[in-house]
Amino acid sequence: MKTPVKFALLGCGRIAQHYSQLFKQGIPGAQLVGCCDKIPEKAKMIARNVGAEVESFSCLSDMVCATSPDVICILTESGHHFEHTSQVLDHGCHAVIEKPVSLLPDQAYFLAKKAKEKRLMATVVMQNRFNIAIKKLHEAVSSGRLGTIVTATIRLRWCRMQEYYEDGWHGTWAMDGGVINQQAIHHVDALNWICGPISEVSAVISNRIMKLEAEDTITAAIKFDSGALGTIEATTATRPRDVEASLSVIGEKGMVVVGGIALNKIETWEFVESTPEDEKTPIEYSQDVPNGYGLGHIPYLQDVAQRLQAGNISPVLSTTDAVKSVEIIHALYASDEQNSWVRLSDDPRSSRLGIAKV
Repeated sequence: MKTPVKFALLGCGRIAQHYSQLFKQGIPGAQLVGCCDKIPEKAKMIARNVGAEVESFSCLSDMVCATSPDVICILTESGHHFEHTSQVLDHGCHAVIEKPVSLLPDQAYFLAKKAKEKRLMATVVMQNRFNIAIKKLHEAVSSGRLGTIVTATIRLRWCRMQEYYEDGWHGTWAMDGGVINQQAIHHVDALNWICGPISEVSAVISNRIMKLEAEDTITAAIKFDSGALGTIEATTATRPRDVEASLSVIGEKGMVVVGGIALNKIETWEFVESTPEDEKTPIEYSQDVPNGYGLGHIPYLQDVAQRLQAGNISPVLSTTDAVKSVEIIHALYASDEQNSWVRLSDDPRSSRLGIAKV
């Protein structure tokens, strides 16, 4: 039996509650040893949720000294990911970074360089890449089963109430952004991973029913390097509940739609030239999920643990790979700000995202 890899959590808010359930359930090869939050009661609550063997702290340095974690999961506010990941690496710990890797692309490249210099893993969580439905779609596109891609679309129809944006950071430009950066970044990543790279975007954002600095709704037209076209529709103004998170791809040889509330179900799997396995694929490669987080975190964290147990510090998803979705989101915001099409090759940057008010 290999020694479990020791994990700790930095930040004990909404997503940490999900992590606590995962570690309580059990992740092969992984053990949670500590939780840290600037608000001590939050850290204590998360620690209690997992078990008596987990200690709670309000200071990162204290947690590192007391528990000697191998890996620290950065679950703090999006605008703090860069700062906190840098601190974790300085403590000599590997870093698992919840999306987004950072709000500014240059920060992600800095983290990649720093992790390499320190011979540490810095890996970003895009758990939907571990969904069996998404992996099957990726296989179909990369193998040429769909032929020339004609169009690809992501739709996110989730529900967030006004209180979600009343915590001082969600929906702000300096710390978060809107639906495209907080919720739909997973789906942008999947779209670019499967059909990309994306070359141009034209977007418009709006606050339809909620009060926040950034957007509750975005629509966009996109062009891919391949010549394919695409669309993005994302909103947190769906009522009264989360309804859909889908990715559809239409090609000359067929069409696939992955839907559900977390890219978890194959809803359409049709080809010009079908095989006997095609009839079973929607059933075999679909999963029921309890919420929008899906089921990808456990295999992701297990992969991290297994790599480290084998002495492998290569990231599951590197910061330089994860930054692609950040660059696309900056392009989408820049397009709205400039009221024009924006090319990714021009390295566009939003004038608002990740920028603190002066």
